[in-house]
Amino acid sequence: MIKVDEPVRPLAMVGILSTGILCGALLGAITNAVNGFVSPGYFIVIMHWHGVDDVWRASIAQGIFEGILFGAGFSLIFTVGVGLMTQASVSYPFAARHLVGIFAGTLACWIFGGTAAVYLASLSPAFYRATFIGVPDEFGAMLAYAWVGGSIWGIELGGLISVVVGLVILRANWLKRRSVMS
Repeated sequence: MIKVDEPVRPLAMVGILSTGILCGALLGAITNAVNGFVSPGYFIVIMHWHGVDDVWRASIAQGIFEGILFGAGFSLIFTVGVGLMTQASVSYPFAARHLVGIFAGTLACWIFGGTAAVYLASLSPAFYRATFIGVPDEFGAMLAYAWVGGSIWGIELGGLISVVVGLVILRANWLKRRSVMS
């Protein structure tokens, strides 16, 4: 472990954890607002929302809920990692800059997941329909359905990958900052 000569900042650690959770909620709201617009049918089938009047609004609420849950988990991993690496002496702005990168990386993975699923579905519609449940028969609706499913997988797996990469980058920047200060 690296010896740190800076004061412990417990409020910064609480702020980092809280910000990560809020970022998860924001990502969930944004991405499900798009996904609920692109394929409300996906949510009707997967979430069993057959009697829901406003699927788009419900999908946003679901995105916020799941974003809070995933945000809490990923933020806890990030905050504990940052705390261990810096002996809880990191400033809030330093860590928050890395949270922005994690946010952007997660959003990029959402796009990648959706795009990959659309490509897979268009490459072999028969395979896609046989592999996933509730896929519509109409080609355009199938691609929209694929976007939503793939983008959700992308954001969930991409969130974890982004946190790990964010911690690696934060550590490198922390060590660089420490060597400049010495």
